[in-house]
Amino acid sequence: MSSGSLRADDIRERYERIRSEVGPAVTVVAATKYVSLEDMAALAEAGIEVVGENRAQDLEAKHGAYGDAFRWHFIGHLQSRKAKTVNEICELVHSLSSESAARRLTVPALVEVNLSGEESKSGIPPEQLEAFLELYGDVRGLMTMPPAVQDPEESRPYFRRLRELAEANGLRELSMGTSQDYKVAVEEGATLVRVGSVLYRD
Repeated sequence: MSSGSLRADDIRERYERIRSEVGPAVTVVAATKYVSLEDMAALAEAGIEVVGENRAQDLEAKHGAYGDAFRWHFIGHLQSRKAKTVNEICELVHSLSSESAARRLTVPALVEVNLSGEESKSGIPPEQLEAFLELYGDVRGLMTMPPAVQDPEESRPYFRRLRELAEANGLRELSMGTSQDYKVAVEEGATLVRVGSVLYRD
């Protein structure tokens, strides 16, 4: 997105609509991977509370410019060497999936579970979840990314399975659902949804 391409009034209207759809118990995380440093100002003006960044270097730059304007989450693949940056800035990591990152992380985290079995996706296999949970003392819940689909209903089995895994392990938080399927995710128990394009484009 180019500098100054986002309008605060438009974002505020979409944000309020999404919040009314998901209800007060669900945290709306504005994904900022494709939002420029300049455009972050429009998100702050629109009243966005929580932002989720995918890259540690972008997280550092955006936090340096906007600091306390937002609560910061990390939603991208977490490399262990980037954990220090994330520890200093974020209140929650959605994507813990390696033992090396678990050794360096110091903030609350969600474990990313690869339910689709796609090699292109990060996350641990569900059968390894129980053992992985013993590696880190501050896991609050789980996250998953289902396969890209046209029909949001096709994501439902993945969301349901993640909820079942969370319940079986006594975990409360569920980060699931993006612009394409967040309504279905909420029906299946999401407590956090990660939305981008639905916030920024008609």
